[in-house]
Amino acid sequence: MKKSGILIAFIVGAAMIHAQKIQKDVPVQVQSSFTRKFPDAHHVKWEKEKGKFEAGFTSKGTSYSALLDATGNIIETEKLISPQSLSAPIKQFIIKKYPESSIKEAAQITDSKGVVTYEAEVNGMDIIFDANGKFLKEIKD
Repeated sequence: MKKSGILIAFIVGAAMIHAQKIQKDVPVQVQSSFTRKFPDAHHVKWEKEKGKFEAGFTSKGTSYSALLDATGNIIETEKLISPQSLSAPIKQFIIKKYPESSIKEAAQITDSKGVVTYEAEVNGMDIIFDANGKFLKEIKD
């Protein structure tokens, strides 16, 4: 039992060190821009994604992520939503194309120009729709 406790403490400690290292690797201008845009963000976790910085966080009880470039420009924000809240055309498309599957996760994505799209995760793929529910593309995870 004592060995299990030590192992758990080691894993938690290693995860915290890794999170701190990523936090240190995030440029100050990126962190400042993020804080200005999302002053109510809690539990912020940073990741590097293809030369960009992604912050996963919660705000007012909702899960979000924000993708920023190295200068702090926000490329897009993603808000986790309930699969049931997707529009009827999106749900109908998924039922027709993937009759044996269900939507694992859904999100509303807003790009830097304010264009809104929706994402539904089905069978390890992200299915992207425009704001009217029109299918745009599939992206393999």
